[in-house]
Parts: sequence; structure tokens; C-alpha cells
Amino acid sequence: MTGRGRPRKSPDTKCAESKTRPEEMKRVSQPGCPEKDFTEERQNGTTKEQKPKERKKANHTEEKPSVQSTGKDKTTKPFTEAPVQGTKAKTYTGRAKTTEQPAEGITKTQPAIPKDTTKDSLKTTKVKTRGVKAKSPVAEVTTNTHPPTPKETTKASIKTKKAKTCTDKANSPEEFTEKTTKRQPATPKDTMKACVPQDSCDDKAAVDSLLRTTLELIKIKRNERADAAEVVNKIINQIIVHLKKKTLCFKEVEEPLRTGSYYENLKISNPDEFDVMLPIPVDRVNIEPFGEDGAFYSVALKRGNSPLKTFQETTTLSASKMLKEFRGEVKKSVKEFKEWEVIKKKKGCPAVTLTTTLQSITISLDVVLCLVVKSSWPAFTREGLKIEDWLGRKVKQEHKRKPYYLVPKYEGRGTVEKDGVLAKDIWRVSFSHIEKAILKNHGSQKTCCEKGGERCCRKECLKLLKYLLNLLKEEDSSFDKFCSYHAKTTFLHACCTRTKDTDWRASSLSHCFHLLLKDFVARLKHGVLHNFFIPTQNLLSGPARTRCNNLARRITEEHDKGFPIFKRHQTKNKLGN
Repeated sequence: MTGRGRPRKSPDTKCAESKTRPEEMKRVSQPGCPEKDFTEERQNGTTKEQKPKERKKANHTEEKPSVQSTGKDKTTKPFTEAPVQGTKAKTYTGRAKTTEQPAEGITKTQPAIPKDTTKDSLKTTKVKTRGVKAKSPVAEVTTNTHPPTPKETTKASIKTKKAKTCTDKANSPEEFTEKTTKRQPATPKDTMKACVPQDSCDDKAAVDSLLRTTLELIKIKRNERADAAEVVNKIINQIIVHLKKKTLCFKEVEEPLRTGSYYENLKISNPDEFDVMLPIPVDRVNIEPFGEDGAFYSVALKRGNSPLKTFQETTTLSASKMLKEFRGEVKKSVKEFKEWEVIKKKKGCPAVTLTTTLQSITISLDVVLCLVVKSSWPAFTREGLKIEDWLGRKVKQEHKRKPYYLVPKYEGRGTVEKDGVLAKDIWRVSFSHIEKAILKNHGSQKTCCEKGGERCCRKECLKLLKYLLNLLKEEDSSFDKFCSYHAKTTFLHACCTRTKDTDWRASSLSHCFHLLLKDFVARLKHGVLHNFFIPTQNLLSGPARTRCNNLARRITEEHDKGFPIFKRHQTKNKLGN
């Protein structure tokens, strides 16, 4: 019913002045365990709705409530009670179906409410609606015979202003609840039980405790680290002295580049593996891609009197000849150290591997020959190293100004020839020095994990992933094609996705490890893991897709069952001690 003497408002006008989107209704998410991904339960096309708290007093009564839509009318998750404000219904006949209107609309269309109608005159009236009694706190007087008063449009009436929409009418809390109950058979308590298992938080605490115990188990003792480092440094110094004094081709060797998990503080269980690169500088070289993935190159020395020209055939520096000569010199240098043994060369391996035993621990040392190229990085790296959002653009520029390294390594058969170059004579690009720098300064804030700064769990998550992979490889030899570098690359990509230190809080270890496993499993299932520096190279191109899927399945099983493999090895370690 429109106001006396006033023109009726069209449906379009009514909707235009009453548009308030449903997002004005408060949405409250249920706190729970972060490992669980939940979805809203829907029944009969609607989400379950929470019984709203009683609203504050409104101004007008409702005589003919419209039928609420069950297909489009949705509310937030029913985990926490939130007030549901009244809304107006959309009409298509041009006139209102009910006398209830928000205060703003009433002051425009109803001219009369006397000044003596104050708060004391407000009473709760019972409105009979389709056989259902609903108590609605509305004003007793809603006539059109009195002039408008400012007092009526304050306090109680103003609170209905934000609730105007074109889809719903204002209903009293009791009436709204009764209709909701009829339409939806489940209660909010039932919904909570269905969405959040009662023991989920207990499971989270148990997993978190297991992971932290595992980290303590695989932690290397300080005295063992010191003893192993002393032995390794001694033999490395001996090799460098020999190369400088007793060779012509390698006399320009520079200070060793200590890389790998031990020097990145990522070594687990025992200090039994060390990687040391011995760089040979090359001033002017011409490199050409070997293949299409951008990771392998043929190298040609330009003009100059470099002692390495001994290994250059026609226009290509032979990696195989250079590695053979280097291996012979390393053998000579360690002859006096009877405790060290040179391991037989492995196909395609760029390292000379030495082993020794220290306090019942077998230590393996990989001495890697490499070339230092002090020029712009290869073009294939242009889209790599996506650390701008994580460590900043300035840090990325600093890294890209550093030289890169080439190691004598190839994949597949060494007799494969491309453009007159054999695969055994090519070089693989290496950015292990950049990886080390990133992992040692891994926080988006400079104080991350420093004294006085907040700790994160980035390295802990990577250690756990490496340990899990090692244990699975021990149980199933078909996973031997997978290595810790797959885990590290997945981790670096994850850090570029979850860039903030707050995404890796130390207190959120189980959640962060869950997300890292999720990333790794997804890449295994797709069979694609891009090199962090060279996106065109797929590090999972070697292992068969079946093996990738099998490893993904095993990791998923361990995660879903609460990592029984960790429990078994903890028990085994206790029995061994």
C-alpha cells in the first residue's frame, strides 16, 4: 500500500533504492585444523542455516510475508551464530504485498506519526501469518494520519536500513527460524559434526608431535659435524695444492665452492655426504645449447692462450677428456692418504667420489670439476628464478649478476651426436651457489630465523620431505630415480607461492608440511617438475610416469595414515640404541 496522495513506486524504483547485497550478512568461518579441506553441505539446493540471534527492535509489522526462495537464498556456514537482518521482498505488481517497510521507506510514504509515539509506546504484537504465530518487535501504530517525526527514525528504525534487498522481506527471528527448520531438516550441530570430525584436532596434535620427534631424530650432532668437516677440509686442501703446483691445465683452480645439503644446513641423519666444486675460470667462451631443454651446452674457447685448449677438439671443449685428466690428478693427490678410497667412475657422473670411514660412519666426498663463466646467464634462464615476490627484485638482480658454472655431465648415451658434438663432451649448467645463498637467507624478512627474529619451518619441511623420500627408496628400489634435488626444487617453487614468513610459522609445521607434500604429489601425478632456474627443463622427464604415480600414491598413503613409516623408524632407532 503506498502513501496517501503519493504516486506509487514502480518495481524498478523499489529495487533500486533497496539493493543491498547478501554479503552484508556476516560470514563467520569455523576454526578448525588447517589440514582439513571442507566444503559446505547442501540439502535440497540450500545451505544449512544457523538460527539467528534475536534482532534489535524494528518499527513495523508484517501481515503477509512472501514465500522465501529455497533455491537461491543461501547463508554462510552454520558454525557460529550470526544475526540475520530483515530484507525486503521483490514484487512484480508494482505494489507492496505487506505493510512492513524499513524506516527509510516509511518516512517517505507515510506522513503521520505523532510526537507522543515514543519508545514507551513500542509494544510487541502478535501477527498471525498462515497459521503460524510470530512475535515481531514492531511499532503498534502504523497509520498514515500523522505527520512524520524525527524521533521515530532514530535508533530502532535506523537498524533496518542496511537490510533492504530485492529478494527477501524482513521477518521476525522466530518466524525466520521456524521456516528455516521446515525447509532444512538438519540442525547446525549436525552440520558441524559432519564437517569437522571430533578427533581431527587430536590427530593434528599427534602428527605435529611425530614430525617434531622425527626432526630431532634426524638432527646431526654438533661434534659429528665438526669431526667430519675437519677430515673433508683436510683432503680438499691437499687436492687444491696438488692441482696448483703439479699440473699445468688446472693450476688456475680457484677457492673451492662448498655446496650441497651439508653446507646448506639441510643434511639429515648423518654428516656422510659432501659436495665440493673446484672452479676453473674461463674468460672468453662461446656456448651453444645441446638439445631443447636449455640445461646442456657445448663450450668453445675463444681467442687466448688458456691452458684448457689442450682439451679442445676443433671448436669444442671436450668435457670427457677434461674430466678424465682431472680424475687422474685427484688420484695422484690422495695417494698419501691411505684412509681415502677413490670410487669407480659412474656413467654420466661429473664428480670424482672419495670415501672414508670416521667413527663407524662412511663419509662420501664428491669433488666436482667445473668451469666459471663470468658473463650473462643463458637465455633459457630468463623466465626462471621467480623470487621477486618472495625475496625481492633487488635480491634477484644481485644473484643474476653472479657468474654461473658448467659441470661435465650429460644424460642418456654419450655417443649421441648433435651438430657434430657428442653428448659425452657437453656441459650442464649449475646454479648450486645461488641455491645455497637462497636457502641461507630464505626469509621475506631479513630477521627470519636469526637471533631475536621469528623462526619459520621452511628448512624443517624440506628435511622431512627428503627423509620421507629416502625411507620410501629404502623400501622400494623402483624409486631410485628420484633424488633429493626433486624435493629441493619442489620446495623452492613452494616458497615462491607461499612467500611470506607467516606462511611458514614454526608453530604450523604439520600444516606447512602437508602443503609441501600436496605440491610434490601434484607434480608427480602430472609428471612435470620445472627446473627452478631453467623452466624449459622438466626434471621428471627421466622417471617413468608409472613410477611417478606409484611414488605419489605411497606419499599420499603415508600422509593419510599419519606417517607410520616415521613411527617404524623411530621404534627401530630406539631398539638400536
